[in-house]
Amino acid sequence: MKVTVLGCAGSFPGPDSACSAYLVEADGFRLMLDFGTGSLSALQRYASLNSIDAILLTHLHADHVLDACSYVVVRRYAPDGPYPTIPVYAPAGASERLAAAYGVVGEGPLDDVYNFHDLKAGTVDIGPFAVTVDRVNHPVETYGVRVEHGGRVLAYSADTAPCEALNRLAQDADLLLCEASYVDGEDNPPDLHLTGRDAGEVATKSGTARLVLTHLVAAWGSEAKAYEAAASVFSGPLEIARAGATYEV
Repeated sequence: MKVTVLGCAGSFPGPDSACSAYLVEADGFRLMLDFGTGSLSALQRYASLNSIDAILLTHLHADHVLDACSYVVVRRYAPDGPYPTIPVYAPAGASERLAAAYGVVGEGPLDDVYNFHDLKAGTVDIGPFAVTVDRVNHPVETYGVRVEHGGRVLAYSADTAPCEALNRLAQDADLLLCEASYVDGEDNPPDLHLTGRDAGEVATKSGTARLVLTHLVAAWGSEAKAYEAAASVFSGPLEIARAGATYEV
């Protein structure tokens, strides 16, 4: 599997990155994991606009879904289009949420562009990938993700506080994309996000081979502190996600 970071900023776009979006490719199939604010711009650096085969939205917060609205224009109004519908795997209510956010009067639902499938805990085949999702610890319905292909495993935390579901999804992962939104030592709200230390502990408990910290809020946090906190409890390869980074899993 090839993973490209299209966006890794938490909560809102940062000066160097769009919000959460990851392009996962294998056997000529392209799966988008989240489609956050600004990521459609980045997508065009790495793939043609009509080459996305499926989309998985971990939850319906704006910083993880809003460019799926912009993408409606791409697929609906392309000069050589409209393009065929593509599957979108997302929490229940995604169709209504995205249609409301798109918000063009008289254009109706988005079912000419997207074929929506409600996420439920379990495993589903998406193209060549076996994708397992489970509910994680976030205020809205949110799913962590495990993508398997050719005996290799990519795990993605989505947005979550510590929970056993994430530990299971990350078990023996070759690469864990794990959020680290909060700074260790501060009075952080419970049941919302992870710190760098939390992410490192997940990687250690689960036997993750490689940890990439993502969803940092550049304006409010500290990359150095997140890295140091994770490194204090995880001894494997560790780095901070960067827009444009690619990983072979």
